[in-house]
Amino acid sequence: MRRVVLDASVVMKWFKPEDETSVSEARLLRQEYEAGTLRLAAPFLLPFEVLNALARRWRWGTEDLGATASALDELAVDYVQPDLVAVTGWVGRGLSAYDAAYLAVAEQERAPLITADERLLVTAKGVAVGLTERET
Repeated sequence: MRRVVLDASVVMKWFKPEDETSVSEARLLRQEYEAGTLRLAAPFLLPFEVLNALARRWRWGTEDLGATASALDELAVDYVQPDLVAVTGWVGRGLSAYDAAYLAVAEQERAPLITADERLLVTAKGVAVGLTERET
């Protein structure tokens, strides 16, 4: 079974209508997860970031957010506490502590971080993998 770290830029696409970029690639990852061939890891902040993006970026209301929160609760994600020293290394390279947490978890777990965030892809080559570039 393949293990990956997913960030909010990917997971939020699991809940978005088709007009978002790279939705089909994100949903292929979800299909792999649901088929049992993909194991997910992330820092504890993943569900909070997803809900924040849905509320602020897409202006979802309480009902839709509640349904999404329930779906996020049902995901079997291995939530990992990132090493704070590793986080500071990425923050020192200009990333937010939130983005750095995903990278620190990926390093700890020796798993790629799959992301749709261009800044992470540029800053963390070798750790971050683009959603459209991921291995199959």
